This record gives sequence, C-alpha cells and structure tokens, in this order.
Amino acid sequence: MCIAVLLTLTGCSPAVEIAPAEDSANPACAPMMVALPDALADAPLRDTTSQATAAWGDPSLVILRCGVNPPGPTTDRCVSVNGVDWVIKEGHPTWTLTTFGRTPAAEILLDPNKITSSTVLAELSSAVSKIPQSRKCVGPADTIPVPDK
Repeated sequence: MCIAVLLTLTGCSPAVEIAPAEDSANPACAPMMVALPDALADAPLRDTTSQATAAWGDPSLVILRCGVNPPGPTTDRCVSVNGVDWVIKEGHPTWTLTTFGRTPAAEILLDPNKITSSTVLAELSSAVSKIPQSRKCVGPADTIPVPDK
C-alpha cells in the first residue's frame, strides 16, 4: 500500500519542459548527466522532457542543458570553479553560464536572486568535469605582451 501511495505522489509533479540543445545526443554528455547531484542547495532534481537536460527546484531554480555550442574566444567574464571554466552572461533576471573549453558545452540558466551561482557551480563541477577540457579561460594577466617595434 505504501508503494502505491509513493507512485501516486511522484506522478503529481510534472516533468519540466526544456528544449534540447542542438548536440544533446552527443555521447560525451552521458557521463556528466549520470553524475549530476540529486539536489542543488536544497532544490531537488526533477524529471525533464528532453535528453541531456536537468532541472532543480519546484518551480525550477536551475536548468541545465548539455550539447550547446561551445563558446569561442570572448570578452565576457569567465570564472574557474573547481577546475571547470564558465563564461557568465548576466541577464535580468536570468544568468546564462556556459562551460568553456569543453565539447560539448553545458549551459546553466539561473536567477542569482533565488540561488547563488557560486553554490550551483561548486556543486556541479564534479559532474561537468566528466566532459574533458581542451582549453582554458585566459585573462589579461595570462597574455604575453607584444614588444613595440
């Protein structure tokens, strides 16, 4: 009887509708997807409607899609959290954070007023690091000055 009640309760929470990324069928997404945490902060992982996607919270506080186009060189802010580089585009209210130097790339959408980006990135870094890194973010301090002629 307890099992029937449990099944009924889980059936009440609809899956989150998320459009899949262009390269969501890339096999490199699979190791990351199976390593995702069951919760971010206190937000539980929910079912989604598309391959290589994830959502946490009800309503969703964080959306993740694997298989987005990797960003090329950019002047957007890039941060490294636990060995994973992220390009951050601050929108209002939603921020988009995309892995840098990993193919396929993973993308996170979140509202920093509802869940902190530092918490999300720290808790996702272990899973995201399952996609091999081929490039790193660089900043002005990492460049080699060209001598004047």
